[in-house]
Amino acid sequence: MPLAVAITGTRSTGHRELSWYADLFDAFLGPFAREDAHFYIGGAAGMDRLSLLWLARNSSSRITIVTPGTVEQQPAEARQAVARCRGRIVEIIELSAPTLRTPAYHARNQWMVDHAAMVIGFPLQGPEGTSGTWQTINYAASQGKPRLIVPV
Repeated sequence: MPLAVAITGTRSTGHRELSWYADLFDAFLGPFAREDAHFYIGGAAGMDRLSLLWLARNSSSRITIVTPGTVEQQPAEARQAVARCRGRIVEIIELSAPTLRTPAYHARNQWMVDHAAMVIGFPLQGPEGTSGTWQTINYAASQGKPRLIVPV
């Protein structure tokens, strides 16, 4: 049975080495990164970028990038990752929000959850907060969807 997974996570990733994230993804994305899996990734910096690069390199799963506006409006490092992985991305969904404010990001997050069967969240370590990562995880919970929460 194909599995659709939304990935959400913090943009703050500079506090760990890249090898730490590779090991993290081996453990927590690897089991889901089957050939018949489909990942929805937000196309932003931080965990979105790192998970995209890992999945493109280490799986044959389908990858869809979802942005609140356009890819061109994303941070440079995120745009570069999308360009680098373009051959592995099956679809780019640009939701064309007129302004990139919190409601646009929440709409993007909800779109991903609505199209996924489960969510893997990589929030910044610490108490649950009001970040977009937690908003996405909590929205998935409100929809009765399974969540795997991996603090980073």
